[in-house]
Amino acid sequence: MRLDDTAPGFPDAGQSGWKALSRPDKWFVLISLLAVSGIAWLYLLMMFWHMQTMPMAQMWMPPTGLDARPWAPLDFWLTFLMWAVMMMAMMVPSAFPMVMMFTAINRRKRAASQPYVSTWVFIAGYVIAWAGFSALAALAQWPMHRYALLTPMMDNSSHVLAGIALVVAGLYQFTPWKDVCLNKCRTPLGFVMTQWRDGTGGALAMGLRHGLYCVGCCWALMLVLFAVGVMNMLWVVIITAFVIFEKVMPGGPKAVRFVSGSLLLAWGMWLLVGATT
Repeated sequence: MRLDDTAPGFPDAGQSGWKALSRPDKWFVLISLLAVSGIAWLYLLMMFWHMQTMPMAQMWMPPTGLDARPWAPLDFWLTFLMWAVMMMAMMVPSAFPMVMMFTAINRRKRAASQPYVSTWVFIAGYVIAWAGFSALAALAQWPMHRYALLTPMMDNSSHVLAGIALVVAGLYQFTPWKDVCLNKCRTPLGFVMTQWRDGTGGALAMGLRHGLYCVGCCWALMLVLFAVGVMNMLWVVIITAFVIFEKVMPGGPKAVRFVSGSLLLAWGMWLLVGATT
């Protein structure tokens, strides 16, 4: 469904969600997203601090190695929870322009006495998409621990695994799938024009669809964490900053993608060659 650009809720052509919102609404959206992301970051930092300070005997760690006990449902749950919180911390800030646009349209609908939907419904759909990715990442992590490609502290212990992860992440930067998904993430107005759905279910579906485009844009970058350490907080920050930069930087990001993809490819190939010599 396309949003009718003559409807009262539709922003003016070329107008961003930020410009279309009143000052109180801007602060509401900004503080809400910062709160969601900030709580997730605090949880991650707490996990990292526990990993650095707690005795290993008192700490949960994924069972690692062929001689270790099989993974229990709790192990999968805790691994999924770690990824889900990490994705909320890393990805929610990058959705800020889209959330602003969605909020602006619904504020105008409310002002025109039209049915409108809470922004939280859209955000919930977005989070569900990344929760799905987190479940897949947790399932992928299980054989990596089973065959000791990752340590119990979730650091990389295989140059082959690290090299493959980096090569895949680098190659994906050059693909047309990356182009399509990144363009959807970078153009909130274009997204709502072509993907708008009315009602609560429609808002949830919009958030889910936008989240899936976001997953399609960034999933390969998350593979870098399997190379540098899943809980390597420095790289979590670096990838978060890069994702935001890639999505909101003015002009075309193709030069950034070319450089980043080339560096990841070179790094991955260097590790793979070193592992075979």
